[in-house]
Amino acid sequence: MKKFLPALVLDVVLVVVFCAIGRRSHDEANALTGLVTTAWPFLSGLAVGWIATVALYRDKFDAFLIVPTGLLVWFSTLVVGMLLRVVSGQGTAFSFILVAATVLAVFLLGWRAALRAIAKVRTHS
Repeated sequence: MKKFLPALVLDVVLVVVFCAIGRRSHDEANALTGLVTTAWPFLSGLAVGWIATVALYRDKFDAFLIVPTGLLVWFSTLVVGMLLRVVSGQGTAFSFILVAATVLAVFLLGWRAALRAIAKVRTHS
């Protein structure tokens, strides 16, 4: 558990940051309750992605890998998040889906890619 806890916490923080940025860019009121309303579908998708990745790759699970962990977590966060937004009556305009897909990919895959690049530089130094 301790081995992947930092990765899980970072993913959660980045999803909340994504939601906060989106709310801020639209000048939406009710800061805390609004943030919870916006974030819960994506956090639920994140949880589904983490659970699926751990279940599918139990023996070889590595929270810091881009493939499969990062991709599954990103895809699940996006798809489950959007589906839950539809079910709960929240907006899912096509432009929002594109922005969410891009920002979540940069956030959830980006830190893993950066970590991998840093590790390669260190091993070649």
